[in-house]
Amino acid sequence: MTSDEFTIQETFVDVGDDHQLYVQDWGNKDARTLFMFLHGGPGTGASNRYRNYFNPYEQRVIFFDQRGAGRSVPHGSLDHNTTPDLVEDIEKIAKHLGVERFILTGTGGSWGTCLALAYALKYPDRVTSLVLRGIFTASKLEIDFWTKGAFKTFFPDAWDHYLSQTPKAYHNDPTRYHYNRILGDDPVAMKESAYIYSMLEGSLAHLDDRYMVPDVEDFDPTGTRIEAHYLANNCFIPNRYIMDNAHKLIMPTWIVQGRFDLICPPSTAYELNNRISGSTLLWTMAGHHGNDRSNYDVVRTILAHWS
Repeated sequence: MTSDEFTIQETFVDVGDDHQLYVQDWGNKDARTLFMFLHGGPGTGASNRYRNYFNPYEQRVIFFDQRGAGRSVPHGSLDHNTTPDLVEDIEKIAKHLGVERFILTGTGGSWGTCLALAYALKYPDRVTSLVLRGIFTASKLEIDFWTKGAFKTFFPDAWDHYLSQTPKAYHNDPTRYHYNRILGDDPVAMKESAYIYSMLEGSLAHLDDRYMVPDVEDFDPTGTRIEAHYLANNCFIPNRYIMDNAHKLIMPTWIVQGRFDLICPPSTAYELNNRISGSTLLWTMAGHHGNDRSNYDVVRTILAHWS
């Protein structure tokens, strides 16, 4: 992220394990409403485009780059980079800034919702409300849906192109093949498979043809490597831990889910809504990406409630 007239402060917070996280306090420092924003990925970082969700005149937002992502250092590090680590990082940032309670928003999508739910389960007294978009809870079913190509009924061309770049011996589990290369020691193989995997994910994120394929020479595999590290390890969360404990969450919760999300299956959002007594599920005629117009409009409308 870059600073602007609404940036209150930028700092690095030492969270231990040789990790320092880039944190940006943004908006109106005297605002009654404080948000803690969680980006997706994992590994993407908190880009400037996420500011468009908020009103800097009346809201205050804490943005930060998770371990290894964005400006946080060491860049791309997988050491001590797990979901429990990231949950504790949120707590350390809150303490560092002297923040007592906040609205936790995983509107960066997918991974951001998973991390938000994991944090809210451990530190419920900190979280006044949850605002989530594109639900992902790291269950085996959800991970398999993505990594084993359940979406191919709708994107058979994308899946076939993915298989064409995978040895036939691995066609039953092509993503495992690419994860092994992405997480391996060969930098050439790592970048090649990271690019192939990232192109598949990018092609499914939108419902239209807005996805612009980056040039392979300019492609940075860092974020993809962090994502592979998490998904290859089931996000370091026991299967269905979040879903099986979601009934414990009693804070008001808004769930925004695209009916045509082919990365995070909509059935997950539906089940989560049924398990959290104080939740509201809002369906959108959209896919996975937060820039899909109805996703963006609904999230903006919800967040404006606190302006």
